[in-house]
Amino acid sequence: MTNTQIPAQYATGMSRINIERALVAAGKDLDRLEAADLALLEDYHASGRIATHQLAELLDLTPATEVLDAGTGIGGTARYLAARFGCRVTGVDMVAEYCDTARWLDRLVGLDDRIVIRQADVTELPFAASAFEVVFSQHVQMNVPDKDRLYREARRVTTDGGRLAVWDIVAGDGGALAYPLPWAEGPEHSHLATAQELRAAIESAGFAVEHWADLTAATVTTMRTVLALPPSPLGLHAFVPNFRTRAEHLTDALADGRLRALQAVARAK
Repeated sequence: MTNTQIPAQYATGMSRINIERALVAAGKDLDRLEAADLALLEDYHASGRIATHQLAELLDLTPATEVLDAGTGIGGTARYLAARFGCRVTGVDMVAEYCDTARWLDRLVGLDDRIVIRQADVTELPFAASAFEVVFSQHVQMNVPDKDRLYREARRVTTDGGRLAVWDIVAGDGGALAYPLPWAEGPEHSHLATAQELRAAIESAGFAVEHWADLTAATVTTMRTVLALPPSPLGLHAFVPNFRTRAEHLTDALADGRLRALQAVARAK
């Protein structure tokens, strides 16, 4: 049985078609597409590519680093890491449609030789112990009820001394949330922990936290800037239904303290 709950907005049957339409509408030549051309529409988490870049810069990634992108979605983080650092990345996601779209985009930008995409549950990874030096987890745990199992699996596949890189949303002051949110149509698919609970789950799995930062205020500023941009074909709205409403609900909840945004790096003991 899966331990990860997948809301309907992750599988619409239209992801690849809608992304292709958006790229063409933006004037992109699919035969000459570069990884940077996808930056505005592939990072399905708060602050988008900015957050991915900031998290990656906390690590010493090299072309020799074996990385797992746990909950890769359409593969944005995997492609960024492969293009920026030259490392080999394995991406896993439960949604077959997202996996297919990720593989298609990897081929379009010529990164399919450095990225492998597997359909799998992040709480039951199909990899041997100590298979990766770095595990990325960005905006995934909100769909996972069992945080302990999630981070135990991350620790199992991480080498001793390897790192877990986290960018996540956690519960704030306990105020009621407005739905839909980027990860959930309603509360039945949202499994938020507090910052203290999340840290405890990470540490009890066998990681020592080395960096822990609340980036809520900066995230609100970034999200408001993005929401104020002129309309463009490129963006998460290209394949995520009602994305603007989801983003507005998230931004409002971060701004008034109902939610918090956390960045962390932990080392496997």
